[in-house]
Amino acid sequence: MTTNPKPHVLFLFSDTGGGHRSAAEAIIEAIEHEFGDAISTEMVDFFKQHTPLPLNRLPQWYPYMVKAPSLWGASFHISDGRARARAITATLWPAVSRIARSIVNAHPSDMIVSVHPLANSFILKALGKHNRPPFVTVVTDMVTTHALWFDQRADLICVPTDIARFRGIEYGMEPENVVTVGQPIAARYCAPVGDKAELRQKLGWPVDKFTVVLVGGGEGMGPLAQTARAINEAGLDLSLVVVAGRNERLKHSLESYAWKIPAKIYGFTRDLPDFMRAADVLITKAGPGTIAEALNAHLPIILYAKLPGQEDGNVTYVRETGTGVWAPTAQRVIATLKTWIEKPETREKVVKACKKAARPDSSRMIARLIGEKLGMQVIQEE
Repeated sequence: MTTNPKPHVLFLFSDTGGGHRSAAEAIIEAIEHEFGDAISTEMVDFFKQHTPLPLNRLPQWYPYMVKAPSLWGASFHISDGRARARAITATLWPAVSRIARSIVNAHPSDMIVSVHPLANSFILKALGKHNRPPFVTVVTDMVTTHALWFDQRADLICVPTDIARFRGIEYGMEPENVVTVGQPIAARYCAPVGDKAELRQKLGWPVDKFTVVLVGGGEGMGPLAQTARAINEAGLDLSLVVVAGRNERLKHSLESYAWKIPAKIYGFTRDLPDFMRAADVLITKAGPGTIAEALNAHLPIILYAKLPGQEDGNVTYVRETGTGVWAPTAQRVIATLKTWIEKPETREKVVKACKKAARPDSSRMIARLIGEKLGMQVIQEE
């Protein structure tokens, strides 16, 4: 606990995947919107800031670790399950107890919010049973949620889907402590869709072309280049926007490619919300944050890659909600694009499904739940 005049909330995350940081930032942004400066916040990357070598390098190694997807998926499933999660935390506790206690002691707070599964049980054990701040877990995996997300000692667990909620209850969580709120995303992704033609003109894109945005996450992951080149050779009447993220080598390679169709190549960009609102289709790997952002833009999704384990359920979610398709080969991507171009009514059905599934208020709902736990009143009313 702190002695500050206003409550202080500690957010625990790690850059092992871009979604954890962006979720924490989105919730903090929403807290500022709902409560002004009445609540102070702090973000801590517990791997980078508090673990010794080599663990503090995990955020840097993550993009390379997931390049062995079958091994990653196997490790996910081998470690999943309530009994296995308990065994893992019990086995590792002697080695990490000092680290967990140092995090708690170095960052006194009136509430702890975890957006990473590896922070939950260890920090809760370090806090002890008495006179501890409330602990809130925000699950950032949509469907295939690892058991490490769920610890019965947490005061509140916010989940993105009802499927994730049922999974938490199966793991022994009290139903009233597990709340479906949607995926926390930044406010800039939650603005009204607007006029596509105006946005395209502002961005310098062809105004009247069927427009496809192809992304591979912040690191430009997935078979992005192969897919882009296959679309180029497919003879479809469309324009293509490729976001290579921080992968500069990939960006330069695509910029020098001999394009037959109108193509725009970008590196890491903050304009992705406008890209989504201006596009007709998004082609992406099955990251939960990107899926939620596309839904808020009412943008049909083609999933062309996934990380085995936590992203398996995202594919199921998109297919079952009718918000997109799973197309793990370039041929299936092109076949879907061809259908949506030639039969626009089929794409419109997907647009309607995206509108239905969108949760633009997710971050603000989480912020209000946090404020409620702290006994705060919302000061920014609608």
